[in-house]
Amino acid sequence: MKFTLSWLKDHLETEADVQQIAEAMTMAGLEVEAVLDPAAKLAPFTVAKIVSAERHPNADRLQVCQVETVDGMKEIVCGAPNARAGLTTIYAPIGAYVPGLGVTLVEKPVRGVVSNGMLCSASELELSDESDGIQELPPEIPVGTPVAGLFGAEPVIDFEVTPNRPDWLGVAGIARDLAAASVGKLKHFDIAVVRGAFPSPISVRLEAPEMCPVFAGRVIRGVQNGPSPPWLQKRLTAIGLRSINRLVDVTNLIAYDRARPLHVYDVAKLSGTEIVVRAGQVSAATGEHEHLIALDGKTYAASAADCVIADAGGERPIGLGGVMGGESTGCDETTTDVFLESAWFDPLVIAQTGRALGIHSDAQYRFARGVDPVSVTPGLELATRLILDLCGGEPSDIVFVGEPPASPAPFAFDPAYVKRLSGMNLADDRIGTILGQLGFLVQAAPAGQAEPWIVTPPSWRRDVEGPADLVEEVARIEGFDSLPDTPLPEVARPAGGVLSPRQARVRTARRALAALGYAEAVTWSFTKQSTAALFGGGGDKLVLENPIAADLDCMRPSALPNLIQAAARNAARGFADAALFEIGPIYLGDGPADQRTVIAGLVAPHAARHWAGAGEDTLFTLKGDLTTLLEEIGAPVASLQLVQGQNRDWWHPGRSARLQLGPKNVMVEFGELHPRVLKALDADGPILAFEIMLDNVPEPRGKSGKARGSADLSAFMPLTRDFAFVVEDAKPVGDLVRAATGADKALIADVRVFDVYRGKGVDEGFKSVALEVVIQPREATLTEAEIEALTAKVVGAVEKQGGKLRA
Repeated sequence: MKFTLSWLKDHLETEADVQQIAEAMTMAGLEVEAVLDPAAKLAPFTVAKIVSAERHPNADRLQVCQVETVDGMKEIVCGAPNARAGLTTIYAPIGAYVPGLGVTLVEKPVRGVVSNGMLCSASELELSDESDGIQELPPEIPVGTPVAGLFGAEPVIDFEVTPNRPDWLGVAGIARDLAAASVGKLKHFDIAVVRGAFPSPISVRLEAPEMCPVFAGRVIRGVQNGPSPPWLQKRLTAIGLRSINRLVDVTNLIAYDRARPLHVYDVAKLSGTEIVVRAGQVSAATGEHEHLIALDGKTYAASAADCVIADAGGERPIGLGGVMGGESTGCDETTTDVFLESAWFDPLVIAQTGRALGIHSDAQYRFARGVDPVSVTPGLELATRLILDLCGGEPSDIVFVGEPPASPAPFAFDPAYVKRLSGMNLADDRIGTILGQLGFLVQAAPAGQAEPWIVTPPSWRRDVEGPADLVEEVARIEGFDSLPDTPLPEVARPAGGVLSPRQARVRTARRALAALGYAEAVTWSFTKQSTAALFGGGGDKLVLENPIAADLDCMRPSALPNLIQAAARNAARGFADAALFEIGPIYLGDGPADQRTVIAGLVAPHAARHWAGAGEDTLFTLKGDLTTLLEEIGAPVASLQLVQGQNRDWWHPGRSARLQLGPKNVMVEFGELHPRVLKALDADGPILAFEIMLDNVPEPRGKSGKARGSADLSAFMPLTRDFAFVVEDAKPVGDLVRAATGADKALIADVRVFDVYRGKGVDEGFKSVALEVVIQPREATLTEAEIEALTAKVVGAVEKQGGKLRA
């Protein structure tokens, strides 16, 4: 919605400038998008006079003009046919931006003659759509006069209208709100009744009152149509509308001035003497919708959901009610008799028609939001007066058919509710004044009623339905900057939540796995019965009576099947190299004690092929990730036993193991998943995984809430010693590492395996395991004797595990 300051002042007595108006609108809840100042773009242009005009020596259609300008005499090359000596016109200096051409003037030769500026047409300054030559101005205008003042260019305010405020689609509605906000005084105009001189020869019949409850109109005969007067053209073009002719411009003016769309029909082009308002029709013979060529030149098919204006006894569509008139009855320069329409159309019908047909006219925009039903007759009277003033003619009596929708219902209101809801401490008189200025009728409530007021919203405010809406109106007009900034009362902060050991471990595990490059998956706690059977979940105890899906009919006995299926889905979409984890419940039976929490992880090593090969063994990488995770959650890693060959049957028998604190406390199973299981789940192998039974991980001993102490760093350099032990091939290397570490826990900082050898020099059925032992002195540098004694302890500890020092 756009309007100019002068237009606003037709309805509002105010001394405020355009910036103050825009600020007041913003504070009153009207969202101003821009203040457009055309005078700013016309600032470089001034009035000049051509002193002489000679033909260009090198071009027949160009003239070299000596021009008197605000900058003195200038030689300017001009190609306009009307350029001549004595002509007063518009001058643009070097450096000026010409908006109609989109160029900035520079000093350059034109066919060998330097032009020191430009003489402009109205279209080049975007003051008109087209021009035949440079602008001709009255000769009495002094040279140097700014052009902006001559053409009355004034700022335009462009703002966004919210759907609940259709009254803002008229300048009068904006003035009403600004007057309530104390920006000025509202001017009240009584719309005089124009008495008809004869009965209307055109009657109206409503066949679709649900689409158009009320329709009014009158004939005006003997009008003289033509171009609109300059004041009307200027008002419309300032807001971006094109002036068409007097009759059409009057309807556009009232649409923007009073938010009241109207339409005029050429009576000579009507068929018959009756206008019918009905729904769109479908041909019984062909099944096609009736068609209408609208004023925009496009053809539209009207359905039964559209409101159609018809003549010829209701047979010929001549307009889409509330949307757009038809080309067949449009007014032109030859029109002498018109039928002026003012109606009210159902907003929902008009909105649906606009969306269905893709029409977004000014009328459709207003009717879709809800035009004031009470404005039907006043709008018609106002338009009649303007047409008589501009076009002459003689009006008929008004034809009024139907009943307008009921006005908004009154409701009780307590002015104290303003303070209770907004915090504003306003006097009752101030609240009543604001509501009254906005058009609300405030009356004293009957005796015995709890609320002291009865408030009736005006006909144009159907969005106001209760007391809270009135509080919003008062706060909006008083100014949202007047809302009190009293801080909320202090509320005692609730005690911070304390995580249980289980919750803390889950959070730690989640962060650790994410840091290791795993992506968290959140899957169902259900799976398919056949899938559960692959992971030891057979039987009916875990089958659901009412599953959410056919393939989710069983509680899962393990988190691995869902992770495997997630990896398979990623692979099917081009992301085969996956590392996923999930922390959640599994179900080993139907009792409460049978629900366990697990931390499950999965690696599908399917990286892109590379010339350097597949890289390090993924199984050992997985084991390293698993060890890191166990250390993070406080598991006794040093005490864990690695056992092979005892995993359950969904693990690969030769490529899997378990970590346990004894036969009765299996903490982790990990390794490669069995190809049979992967095939059943439609997943490509290899896939490696682990599953930690969190319930079996003991809590660390001696934990306290005290902060961690300083790091225990030694001041002495560490040293290393290498050992090679021959052990049986079936002996787990981890047993040797633990034995060597335990030989002297005070001095041995780390034990690392750096080689495993089978072959020449080692008996068949045996292997050589090379260990690097890191020794960290604490109190003093170790002597050679102390080092030898420590070496003997390491050898002795490993020999107890069946190892023999290799010569």
